[in-house]
Amino acid sequence: MLNDLAGTSIMTAAPRTLLADDHMMVAEGLNRLLADHCQMVGTVLDGTSLVEAAVDLQPDLIIADLSMPGLSGLDAIMQLRSRGVTAKIIILTMYADPRVAKEAISAGAVGFVSKHAAGQELVAAIQEVLSGGTYVSPQVAERIGGLPVAEKPLAKLTPRQRQVLQLIAKGYRMREIASALQVSPRTVETHKYEIMRVLGFKNTADLVRYATWLGLIHT
Repeated sequence: MLNDLAGTSIMTAAPRTLLADDHMMVAEGLNRLLADHCQMVGTVLDGTSLVEAAVDLQPDLIIADLSMPGLSGLDAIMQLRSRGVTAKIIILTMYADPRVAKEAISAGAVGFVSKHAAGQELVAAIQEVLSGGTYVSPQVAERIGGLPVAEKPLAKLTPRQRQVLQLIAKGYRMREIASALQVSPRTVETHKYEIMRVLGFKNTADLVRYATWLGLIHT
């Protein structure tokens, strides 16, 4: 896990930083670790609050978990970019998967750091993104190919299709999804097959794994 950052300087003018992580102990630890290097302007515990706080506070830097209640980190990034928030966004996650990193960078993040990394790696990521670069943890970057990523599979889904994907991943049946969204089961089935076509999957199990990787369901 991330460890001591003492004695490491990020930049002369500390970036105004907003932190988003639903695990309180992790959030408190990160606040302590970064307090000497960043001007911490707020901490939020879910994706919806992240969007609201970022629009209100206009931070220089956002460090966010991927899997959070409400909006996932990925959906929050897309909303932030659509609302004109220009903060540098670093995803800090347990999912050290190149497919997840590709989606995060495509959505608008400029950093992707594993929670298993040393604290010095987070510092390096912050330095890199604040200087205009993109940072991806080495163990992920070596499997990801070139960045930035042109393809944005999740971004090709409509908001309703993302809702359907999340509910499928949570184990809801077609009739339950139809009831929750107030549409017909046939409409849900149509959304499901269109999602599978866009994402290139052939079965529900693949959809569930994909949603879990991207933090679309909170674990």
